[in-house]
Amino acid sequence: MNLDLSATCRIRGAAVCAILLAAATAAAGERINKDADNLAIRGYDTVAYFTEGRPVRGKPEFAYVWQDARWQFASAEHRDLFAGEPDRYAPQFGGFCTGGVGLGRLAPIDPEAWVIVDGRLYLHYDRAGRDETVAHPDAQIAAATEQWKELGRTP
Repeated sequence: MNLDLSATCRIRGAAVCAILLAAATAAAGERINKDADNLAIRGYDTVAYFTEGRPVRGKPEFAYVWQDARWQFASAEHRDLFAGEPDRYAPQFGGFCTGGVGLGRLAPIDPEAWVIVDGRLYLHYDRAGRDETVAHPDAQIAAATEQWKELGRTP
């Protein structure tokens, strides 16, 4: 997140500054689904879900570090798209299973079990979980959003 917080504070005042600082800190410290080598979402290209409509494995030569995780992409173009707008392309709930988060758990994902709802990527443990989100998106996403307030904090 690239905010010029000092300029905004001078313009908007202390109350707005406190809110912006809290938001920037929260975004910077979100938990990410990564392995022991800090590879996010099992090495899949998060941009490809949007541009190609399917999961695609990323390549180490097109890596980008964001949120203390290494994200891999299928091409330099995808890497650059992500680098320019990571919040647009990053999966929701740090790339953990949406259904698991809704139940208060950080569950792994199957990169083939995914859905985009309202322009946001949601990953799932399996296709049955994905189908549940497709059938009841508002309920599934609301439950996960509520649980993520606690689960999404970095340890």
